[in-house]
Amino acid sequence: MAQFRQNLTKIWRLTSSLSAKVRSPSPSIPPPRFFSSEVRHSHSNSDRAFRGILVAGLGMGLVFAASAPSLSESPEPKQKMQEDQRSRDPISPQPRAGIMGGPVITKSGKVLPKLKIFVGYDPREDLAYEVCRHSILKHATFPVEVIPIKQEDLRRAGLYWRTRDPTESTQFSFTRFLTPFLAGFEGWAMFVDCDFLYTVDIRELAEFIDDKYAIMCVKHDYKPKSATKMDGVVQTTYPRKNWSSMVLYNCKHPKNRVLTPSVVNSQSGAFLHRFTWLDDNDIGSIPYTWNFLVGHNEIDEKDLPKAIHYTMGGPWFEAWKDCQFADLWLQEVDEYKRSQMIQKVIQDELIRLLDTRMNERAGELEARVGELEGKVKEISALQKLLLFYLQERFLSEGGNGVKETPFDA
Repeated sequence: MAQFRQNLTKIWRLTSSLSAKVRSPSPSIPPPRFFSSEVRHSHSNSDRAFRGILVAGLGMGLVFAASAPSLSESPEPKQKMQEDQRSRDPISPQPRAGIMGGPVITKSGKVLPKLKIFVGYDPREDLAYEVCRHSILKHATFPVEVIPIKQEDLRRAGLYWRTRDPTESTQFSFTRFLTPFLAGFEGWAMFVDCDFLYTVDIRELAEFIDDKYAIMCVKHDYKPKSATKMDGVVQTTYPRKNWSSMVLYNCKHPKNRVLTPSVVNSQSGAFLHRFTWLDDNDIGSIPYTWNFLVGHNEIDEKDLPKAIHYTMGGPWFEAWKDCQFADLWLQEVDEYKRSQMIQKVIQDELIRLLDTRMNERAGELEARVGELEGKVKEISALQKLLLFYLQERFLSEGGNGVKETPFDA
C-alpha cells in the first residue's frame, strides 16, 4: 500500500508537470496558489490532453503497485525509500513551503484532494485565531479551507441554542462537535482550537488519515497542575482531557452521524469530550507532536513540535507572555501583521488606481455627454428648419401640395 501511494504521488507530480508545460510553457510563471478558493477553467484542447495523460499515468500506477513489493517486504526504511525516490526524480522535487504539490495520499491509500479545517473562535482570542490560520496557510502545500466556528453565527442560524455552562472556558467548548455536521457528513474534516501554532505543512498530518477510524487525535494523559488558565478561567479535569482540542473527523463514518445540532445542544460535556458515542477501537492515534501541550509535554531542544498548543494560555494573555515557545508565536504575529500591512497597501493602491480610472472615465463621459447634447441641439435646430421649410412650401403651393396656375387677366 505504501509503495502504491509513492507510485501514485510520483505519477501525479509528473502529470502535473506535463500539464504545466502544456498550459504555461513559460518557466517563469509559478504554480497557482490556492487555499480556500476554487478556480474553474474552460475545457481547452490542452486540458483534454492533460486528462488523457493523467488517466494513462494512473493506469501505469496500478500496474506498478500490483507488481511492486510491499513496504513490509522491503529491507529499506520508509524514509530512505522516499529520499532515494526524490533523488531519482528531478522533475518532481519535494515542494517548498507554500508551493502547491500533489494531492495527499492517506494511510488508507486514498487521494485527499482538499481538507476543511474548522477552527474554534472566541472574540477574546481573535488574534490567536488569525495567527493559527496564518501558520496553517503559510506552510500548506495542498488545498485547505480554514473556517472559523463562531458561536454567534451558529445561534443566528438556529444551529446552537445551548445555554452557557459554568465549566465552558471558551465559546467553542461545545460547538466544536458540530464539525461533521458543518462538513455535511462527507469526507474528512479537522477541528482545532485557535490557540495552536503550526510549524510544518499540514500535509504531514493528513497523511495519517485512516478510514477505519471514526476520529483520530492525540491521546493525551493530561492532568492540569493549575486551578486556572488563560485569563483566570477555572481549569477542569476529566478523562481524555485535551483529546478534543485537535481532531480529525471521518465525517461519513456512521457513528459520527449522531453529532447533530440537537445532540450537541443537549448532551453533557462528559458525553462529548470523552467521545462516548464511540468505542475505543474507533479512535485512531496521532503522535503527540501534532498537539504539543505547552507546560506539559517535553521535547528535545533540537526538535520543534509540529503543532504547538498553548492550552494554559498564550502570549496574547499578559499572564502567559513568557511561556514556552512564546517567541515563535510572537514571530508569527509579526509576520501576520506584515502580511496584513502589505495587503492593505496593495488594496489601497488598487482602490486609488480604480478611483483615478473612474475619475478619468467620468471626465470622458462628461465630455461625451457634452458632445451628445451639442448634437441634440443641432438636431433640434434642423428639425425646426425642416418644419419651417415644409410650412413655406405648403403655403406657396396653395395649401394642398399643388402649385397654383397664375391668373391671367
